[in-house]
Amino acid sequence: MASLTLSDSDLLDLEIGRKARNQLSSKDRAIHNWYRFVLSFPPHLVRHYLHRLQATEQTVVLDPFSGTGTTVVEAKKLGLPAVGLEANPMAHFASSVKLDWSPLPEHLSQTAEMIAAAVRDEFELLPNFAPSLSPEAAGLLFKDAISPRPLQKVLTLLGHIDRDRSSVAWRHYRLALANSAVFASNLRFAPEVSVARKHKSDAQVVAHWLQQVNIMVQDLSALGNAFSPTQSAVVHLGDARQPHRHIAPNSVDVVITSPPYPNEKDYTRTTRLESVLLGFLENKAGLQAIKHELVRSNSRCVYRDDDDDRWIQNYPQILEIADTINRRREELGKTSGFSRLYARATTLYFGGMACHLANLRSRLRPNARLAYVVGDQASYLQVHIPTGSLLAHIAQDLGYELMGIDLFRTRRASKTEVDLREEVVLLRWPG
Repeated sequence: MASLTLSDSDLLDLEIGRKARNQLSSKDRAIHNWYRFVLSFPPHLVRHYLHRLQATEQTVVLDPFSGTGTTVVEAKKLGLPAVGLEANPMAHFASSVKLDWSPLPEHLSQTAEMIAAAVRDEFELLPNFAPSLSPEAAGLLFKDAISPRPLQKVLTLLGHIDRDRSSVAWRHYRLALANSAVFASNLRFAPEVSVARKHKSDAQVVAHWLQQVNIMVQDLSALGNAFSPTQSAVVHLGDARQPHRHIAPNSVDVVITSPPYPNEKDYTRTTRLESVLLGFLENKAGLQAIKHELVRSNSRCVYRDDDDDRWIQNYPQILEIADTINRRREELGKTSGFSRLYARATTLYFGGMACHLANLRSRLRPNARLAYVVGDQASYLQVHIPTGSLLAHIAQDLGYELMGIDLFRTRRASKTEVDLREEVVLLRWPG
């Protein structure tokens, strides 16, 4: 089978300026726009590397850090079989729904209108009825993350959606509601999640939800004419450090992924609101259980019994970076619990990635090619961490061949005013 062909405009997507390279283009939006993680990488990057890595219609594509499904969705749109791994239940849910193109657009639209009418009737008949979250679930949210009236509307709409869990469109309606909950909230993303100073006392939740459903309807209608999605695509809920638990041996041809970077971004915070509202998070124990399945990339996800750092004890450059972070912390007089964990979070991160790369080898076919989108960091007291080159070194020690490191874009560090490289590490598994 001939390799996939990309148009000149597709290949030009990566040449339109480094700042714009991470933006969604108009051709990117179908399906991807149903729900997109604030730190997602763009679908045109996936298309570019599928072409670079010579993917064909028989190529099995893997994203072991699937997030909200950028790689697997784009692979399915191109007619390639794809598989993903994702440990965050909300992100796993989003990617799974985005791979499900089975609802009929007419049914999706008509039933949504009926649900919306029923919700509006309930608002008129029972204006003071206020469904609420359990105290444990509510305690997981940021203070003032969502105001009482929008929360009442979201929970009321969710109750009506959940009345028919057997519906083929049930999960699609819930994903649309996840978008509407964020719209109705007081949260802001820049890209850190925080609560805006000005709170929304009310929001048009039902109208926004119908808009989100209509986006799905339009995309599914277009897909029926433009695509022939005959290949399988699935995302497993699981730990990327343990791919052998979900992926068949000797089954993967191409890997395109963007793992977390070693910084202070707690990825569970970004999806916290919708995770709680949709029931994926109910208490602190559940939150900790999810964090245990994640590569340790920030100090909020470090636990006493973590031992991934055993994988990198023979890497003096990584250990020196950790020592530098500790020395800088002592010089600055930083004594907070989180700052004390910065160095350990760094060693655990690279250890977790080494574990992932080691366990992935048996799942790869000979000559499998891999692309890892990673970024240099300086989040830990402005100590520079060259993420891409360190991961390339680890991979080579594990038997991978380094094909090269591409510069994807540069990002300006806000505190240091230094340009940090965001790169694509290209590997080959010889088998």
